[in-house]
Amino acid sequence: MNFTFLTPVSDAVIAHNALTAQQALGKKIKIHSRQDGMPDLEGVQMAIIGVLENRNDVNYVGAPVNFDAVRKTIYTLFPGNWHTTVADLGDIQPGETVDDTYFAIRTAITGLVEKQIIPIILGGSQDLTYANYRAYDGLLPMVNVVSVDTNFDLGDANLPIRNNSYVGKVIVEEPYNLFNYTTIGYQTYFNSQEEIDLLEKLYFEAYRLGEISGNVSRVEPLMRDAHIVSIDLKSVRASEVSESQKYSPNGFSGKEICAISRYAGISNKVSSFGIYEYNASTNDSATSMLIAQMVWYFIEGVNCRVKDDDFHNENHYQKFNVLVEEDELIFFKSLKTGRWWIEIPFLPNVNNKLKKHTLLPCMHSDYIDATRGEIPERWYKAYRKNSF
Repeated sequence: MNFTFLTPVSDAVIAHNALTAQQALGKKIKIHSRQDGMPDLEGVQMAIIGVLENRNDVNYVGAPVNFDAVRKTIYTLFPGNWHTTVADLGDIQPGETVDDTYFAIRTAITGLVEKQIIPIILGGSQDLTYANYRAYDGLLPMVNVVSVDTNFDLGDANLPIRNNSYVGKVIVEEPYNLFNYTTIGYQTYFNSQEEIDLLEKLYFEAYRLGEISGNVSRVEPLMRDAHIVSIDLKSVRASEVSESQKYSPNGFSGKEICAISRYAGISNKVSSFGIYEYNASTNDSATSMLIAQMVWYFIEGVNCRVKDDDFHNENHYQKFNVLVEEDELIFFKSLKTGRWWIEIPFLPNVNNKLKKHTLLPCMHSDYIDATRGEIPERWYKAYRKNSF
């Protein structure tokens, strides 16, 4: 695996880590350093990568990206009762062009995912998610993306890619690998009605901040079917972050965004996780600590993963059939975890790539609604999407 484009963690961070407690996370992580070189990835389940690229930010003014403060904070935290090994592979520097950086990201993520190592990406601008998505071109026939963001970032796909238009590129550019796109925490006043209508027309999922805030458990089934999770720090309310990171008085609390990160980690399908739109500053302790805790909770979630979607053995699940009007809805409940799924009817005239997408994660409340004669909206959108 070629990682020659990754630069080591800075000497300042390594020196700071030498002063941390022996039980701290920094003493447990395999670190790419100038002195020791790239660590052996044998037995590693997750790898942190910083991407120092933000030139496609619509507000780019030449300010560099630096994750030293974030790393120092991550290294000082104490691990939980974890059975996984984490590595920090250092940073991808900005290439001669942004496309060069994208190529490095795709190469790194593809190589890691092929080795069943989950990349944890610390990013500059969120358009880097596009490169993350393209890394799956040769890995999966269809990909599900979940974005935690105030905006849909659809933009104009005919214009050069920016951090406020990368999703449009994901949707329209070949190869067409996107099966589902979900936005969590969008705020209506930041998005045009045309964008809202387009997502509805494409049968993608979008959940307003008010739908999730205060009931974060709704995120769990959305994450359960995701392969890529991308979090924009602007989705966090201004009171939770440092001055340079403030965006909106409304947004997720620190507790909520950490819970969302943990749900992403718990998902058996999530194979890459990114935190973007970080604005480094000299007074950055609040944001650095928040990112560090988000990373901690994602790692915690990965350590809590349980394989519970084996529906070949009847001793592992319960099956429920519910008749709603003319539709028969079939629910499955794992006896191991208590999590729920709903079956999407297979349509023989659909592209073969969609054959695996027959079970949709849901909640117990969806089953209760079905018994009351209400068809779950997620089931309807998935069914409609499979009809084309």
